[in-house]
Amino acid sequence: MRNFVFISPHFPDSYWKFCMALKENGFNVLGVGDAPYNEIPNQCQYALNEYYCCPFMDEYENEKRALTYFRDKYGPIEYIESNNEYWLQKDARLRDDFGVTTSFTREEVEFRMKKSNQKQFYEKAGLKCARYCLPKTLEEVKAFANEVGYPIFVKPNVGVGAQGAFKIDNEFELESYYMSLPKDKEYIFEEYVDGSIISFDGITNSKGDVIFETSHFFAVNTVDVVLNKSDDMYCCLPHVPDDLKEIGEKAVKAFGLKRRFFHFEFFRLRQNHPYLGRIGDIVPLEANFRVAGGYTPDLINYANSVDCYRIFADVMAFDENRQKMDYEKYYAVSSSRRNERHYEHSLEEILAKYKMNIATYGYYPRALSDDMGDSYIMAKFKTLEEVNEFDNFVRKKID
Repeated sequence: MRNFVFISPHFPDSYWKFCMALKENGFNVLGVGDAPYNEIPNQCQYALNEYYCCPFMDEYENEKRALTYFRDKYGPIEYIESNNEYWLQKDARLRDDFGVTTSFTREEVEFRMKKSNQKQFYEKAGLKCARYCLPKTLEEVKAFANEVGYPIFVKPNVGVGAQGAFKIDNEFELESYYMSLPKDKEYIFEEYVDGSIISFDGITNSKGDVIFETSHFFAVNTVDVVLNKSDDMYCCLPHVPDDLKEIGEKAVKAFGLKRRFFHFEFFRLRQNHPYLGRIGDIVPLEANFRVAGGYTPDLINYANSVDCYRIFADVMAFDENRQKMDYEKYYAVSSSRRNERHYEHSLEEILAKYKMNIATYGYYPRALSDDMGDSYIMAKFKTLEEVNEFDNFVRKKID
């Protein structure tokens, strides 16, 4: 039997759906996670052939011991994946150590995860990227700021979500922020891009061809969500815009993505930029070699009337998408709220007004709430106007 090791299958708590689809496609699905077996969801327990509790997963040797056990018991391992940004480098290191060649090596992952290196791949795809600096001294970053002008944007060169990102508006802020940065982590300073954030998402086969694609737009910048503890809205579109599709597919090829989910983020310029282009042009932001975070796979399903968990499993098992793709499509929106904010409409009012549109609702786990909000409501509509009306109703605050 073909062995698939899924790292951290219980988080987010919807990822058991990946495991279930893999199991139904004939894989022996073996889970490694830090939660005791009786604390993982019942569906996850059922989807796994066996689970190895590894309480200290940040210590690599513990994970390695878990996979040694699986290999000795079940035979060679074909896949090691988590679909989770936090574990991508560990996934690749385990693949190297256990001779798994179905995805990136550790060296390939670590090179691609650096945001400064990602610009090389985007430029290979013919795209112009925001200028940047990896300063060793305050004087270097001051010179960069004088060249591109304020504001400038800073974030970890390798990071998860918007943690550690900051906009700097003047030299005083630059000096203060630079002096406070941890010395053991590399930060990238970029010229500020005034644009709305859109994404190109999908799954590739073993040849690097995009065999499923979709797209999101984000009403609120994730950095603002984190820094200001604001609520959020993002929407999965029924169709990928033509210009984004063309650019996105070139970028996927340039990065050499095979047998992977991907989530590539771009700016669509809101005003002309002297270096990057004109209003409406698309500028790369960053690349992620996994599915978009949180419960976004479910939002993708609501928009596209598909099962993207199954598409992923089909690629792993058969190197193709075996789903019908001609079902009706929708705008699928996820609007979030913050516990400490006061909203005009109660959850009961929202559920009553939009009972024919709401797909699901609930609370984000604490590990996701900084980036995404405390609670969420997902719904689907036929028009963008309906999406905006719904979001305004959900997130309207009491003055």
